[in-house]
Amino acid sequence: MHDLVRSNKRRSVALVVGFVVIVALVGAAIGLLVGNGPVFTIIALVISAAIAFGSYWKADAIALRVSRAEPADPQQYQRLHNLVEGLCIAGGLPKPGVYIVDDPAPNAFATGRNPEHAAIAVTTGLLDKLNRVELEGVVAHELSHIRNYDILVSTLAVTMVGAVALLSDMAIRMMWWNGGRVSRRGDQDNSGNPLAFVGFALLIVAPLLAKAMQATISRSRETLADVSACQLTRYPPGLISALEKLQEDTTVTHSASTATAHLWIEQPMSGVGDAGRLEGLHKMFDTHPPLEERIALLREL
Repeated sequence: MHDLVRSNKRRSVALVVGFVVIVALVGAAIGLLVGNGPVFTIIALVISAAIAFGSYWKADAIALRVSRAEPADPQQYQRLHNLVEGLCIAGGLPKPGVYIVDDPAPNAFATGRNPEHAAIAVTTGLLDKLNRVELEGVVAHELSHIRNYDILVSTLAVTMVGAVALLSDMAIRMMWWNGGRVSRRGDQDNSGNPLAFVGFALLIVAPLLAKAMQATISRSRETLADVSACQLTRYPPGLISALEKLQEDTTVTHSASTATAHLWIEQPMSGVGDAGRLEGLHKMFDTHPPLEERIALLREL
């Protein structure tokens, strides 16, 4: 377990470094297109450092707000609070903040930077559709993310991946709009400059790289959290039954977004399971392994 925690902390550092590199490349790409590379690279590095620092302290609050999560009333959601408290005692964890997301789709996620500053959120659909044993399995899965320090890197990815996509999109839109309004000598020069084409390609590829980083971060951690949850509850059939219900349910989690998709216990966005030509493309950017694979692994336990 200690090796796992250390590994996840190293991955968190690697994520921050990778994010800074990608944002610096975005800045360099803008500089190549407008003819002032070093200045835009420095600006991008300053922005990335500020976002990385802010992400560490505030990304959990951002994730909860973006997902429209509200604190779970201890009286109204007494069953949920009792489950969380019992599993925290069994796992030697401090009780995290408990939140409710008003969404009919059954789903849940954990966020925070360490076990002392963590929160779990479940949807109203999850509470409606799972029995106590199944809900215990899901809560144990999310608490495993907290215990394994998965939440640190996953929470950082919320703002970092979104920031890369936003910066790239803004840069492309600004250059398109400005180039369309005014015919500038710099625009004409850049049109024949092969480095300008490299810069434009970087702006397009950067969000894809960030998305691939997000998917890589999440997939192995979901499987590990499933196994850790069964160690915590000592009852694999509970989580197996919960995942089977999630597999049968086709409701889209409307409270999720592309930036927070990797946080949830199952793939929350539409397009999952599509057949045809786009199936391979969707699988490349899925933030979760297929539920049937996770269920098969748990049955082996």
